[in-house]
Amino acid sequence: MGPLAWSCFLTALGLGTFMTMSSYHWLMAWMGLEINTFAIIPLMAHNHHPRAVEATTKYFLIQAAAAALILFSSINNAWITGEWDITNLTDPSSISLMTIALSIKLGLAPFHFWLPEVLQGSTLVCGMILTTWQKLAPMSLMYSIAPNLHSPLLLILATLSIMLGGWGGINQTQTRKILAYSSIAHLGWMAAVVSINPPLAFFNLFIYILMTTSMFLIFLILSSTSVSSLTFSWTKTPIILTLASLTLLSMGGLPPLSGFLPKLIILVELIQQSSLVTASLMIMSALLSLFFYVRLLYFLTLTTYPNFSSSSTWWRTKPLTNTLLLSVFLISSSLFLPTLQSFINLF
Repeated sequence: MGPLAWSCFLTALGLGTFMTMSSYHWLMAWMGLEINTFAIIPLMAHNHHPRAVEATTKYFLIQAAAAALILFSSINNAWITGEWDITNLTDPSSISLMTIALSIKLGLAPFHFWLPEVLQGSTLVCGMILTTWQKLAPMSLMYSIAPNLHSPLLLILATLSIMLGGWGGINQTQTRKILAYSSIAHLGWMAAVVSINPPLAFFNLFIYILMTTSMFLIFLILSSTSVSSLTFSWTKTPIILTLASLTLLSMGGLPPLSGFLPKLIILVELIQQSSLVTASLMIMSALLSLFFYVRLLYFLTLTTYPNFSSSSTWWRTKPLTNTLLLSVFLISSSLFLPTLQSFINLF
C-alpha cells in the first residue's frame, strides 16, 4: 500500500471519529462510526495474509452488528420520543440496547471475545489504532448520553471486563493479546464511572491512550510479537526499556505513577456511590492485571537471551529508528501526573 492510500485511509479514519464526536443527530453519529470502520479495514488487510484477512472479517462482522444495534436503538427512540437528538435518549429499551451496542464497539466483557483475536491477526500499527483511536468515537457517544445510561448494567459489564481482562492476560505468550486483555481491563475502569462522572472517564481514557501507545511503540521498535522475543531487547535499548518498565508499572496502577491516580479517584467515586462490592472486586481484579504487567517487566529487564558476547555491544551503536517520539510517550505515560503535580505546587 502506497503513501497516498495510507494518507487517504488515515484521513477517513480521523474524519469518521470527529464526525461522531461533533454530531448531535444519531444518523450522523452512525455515519461517522461506519466511516471509521470502513477506513481501518483496508489497513488491517493490506498485507494479504490469511490471519489478517480473518481478523479483518471478524472485525467487520462485529462492528456491523454493533452499528445495526445503534441504528435500531436510535430509530426506536425516535419512534417513541420523536427526537433524533443524541442527548435525548430516554426510552429504557433504547438505552439498554445502546449500552450493549457501545459495549460491543469498545470490547467490554462479555462482548470482548473479538478483540484479542482481531489484535493477534493485525499488525502492531493497526493494533495500536484499534486499542487507542478506535475507542474515542464510542466513548464520546457514552459521554454524550452519560446521564441517561443504564448504570447497573454498565457496572456489571465494567466489573466483568476488569475481572476477565485480568484473568485472560495471565497465561498469554503473545504481546498483542496481552495488550488486548489490558485494553479490556482498562475500559472496564472507564465504563464503571462514565455514567457517574463522565469527565473522570475521559481523563482515564487520556492516560490509557498514552500508556497503550507507548507500549505498542516499544514493541514496534523491538519488532516483538511474543513474550520470548523480549528477552534479548535489553542489550539493544537499555534506556528505552527502563522507561518502558516505568510505563508497565504505571499500567498496573502503582503509585506515584500516572496510572495510579485515575484508578484511585474512580474507586473513591464508586465508594461515595455506595458501590462497595463493585469497588472491592475491581481492586482484587487489578492485582491480576498487575501480575502480567510484572511478568512482561521480568522478561524485559531480568532475563537475557543466550547470545554471543558481541551482542552486549549493540547498545553502543546508533539505533536504526528515531526514538524521540517514543521517549516522549514513555515519559509522559509514566510520569505525567507526578510532574504535573510538581508544577502545580511551584505555582
